[in-house]
Amino acid sequence: MSERTATVTRETAETSIECAVAIDGDGRATVETGIGFFDHMLTAFAKHGLFDLEIDCDGDLEIDDHHTVEDVAIVLGTAIDEALEDRSRIVRYADRRVPLDEAVAGAVVDVSGRPRYYFEGTFSQDEIGGFTSDMARHFGESLAMNAGLTLHLEVDGENAHHEVEALFKALARALDDATRVDDRREGTPSTKGTLE
Repeated sequence: MSERTATVTRETAETSIECAVAIDGDGRATVETGIGFFDHMLTAFAKHGLFDLEIDCDGDLEIDDHHTVEDVAIVLGTAIDEALEDRSRIVRYADRRVPLDEAVAGAVVDVSGRPRYYFEGTFSQDEIGGFTSDMARHFGESLAMNAGLTLHLEVDGENAHHEVEALFKALARALDDATRVDDRREGTPSTKGTLE
């Protein structure tokens, strides 16, 4: 099996992003988006998913955080998709729930090549340190659409910091489980013979 890594860059009038990801990593992250809380979430995503992640983003934060969060998710999703190549021998499905104090989040993923996204829940506060809480929902959507995931996310709690952090950790754990190589499997885990 080849090394499951990818590097993606994206330049628009709103953001300039470089992203490198290793699916079979150690959880190391170097992240700079200009949004401290978002950096914290991406670092947690790498740590708990055991992905090695490098992201450098220069975005139009003088407007708001939307373009930065959305475009990082687009680039990260594209990198994950490229790193997985034909998705041969992966487990494919996973379901994880993660608590953080009073909050609990769940992620169910199918690394199907068919992007779909569903979200259930609300965030208890509108903003966390310059990060708009609802952008966590939108991050999941943009990631799923560009990584080719069917993704269901849900969250409940009383503190938005805990809710969003649990959500990123649940997503990381589920994605780690689903992208693992199953040594018993030959080829792609689909009766169609392809996950594209």
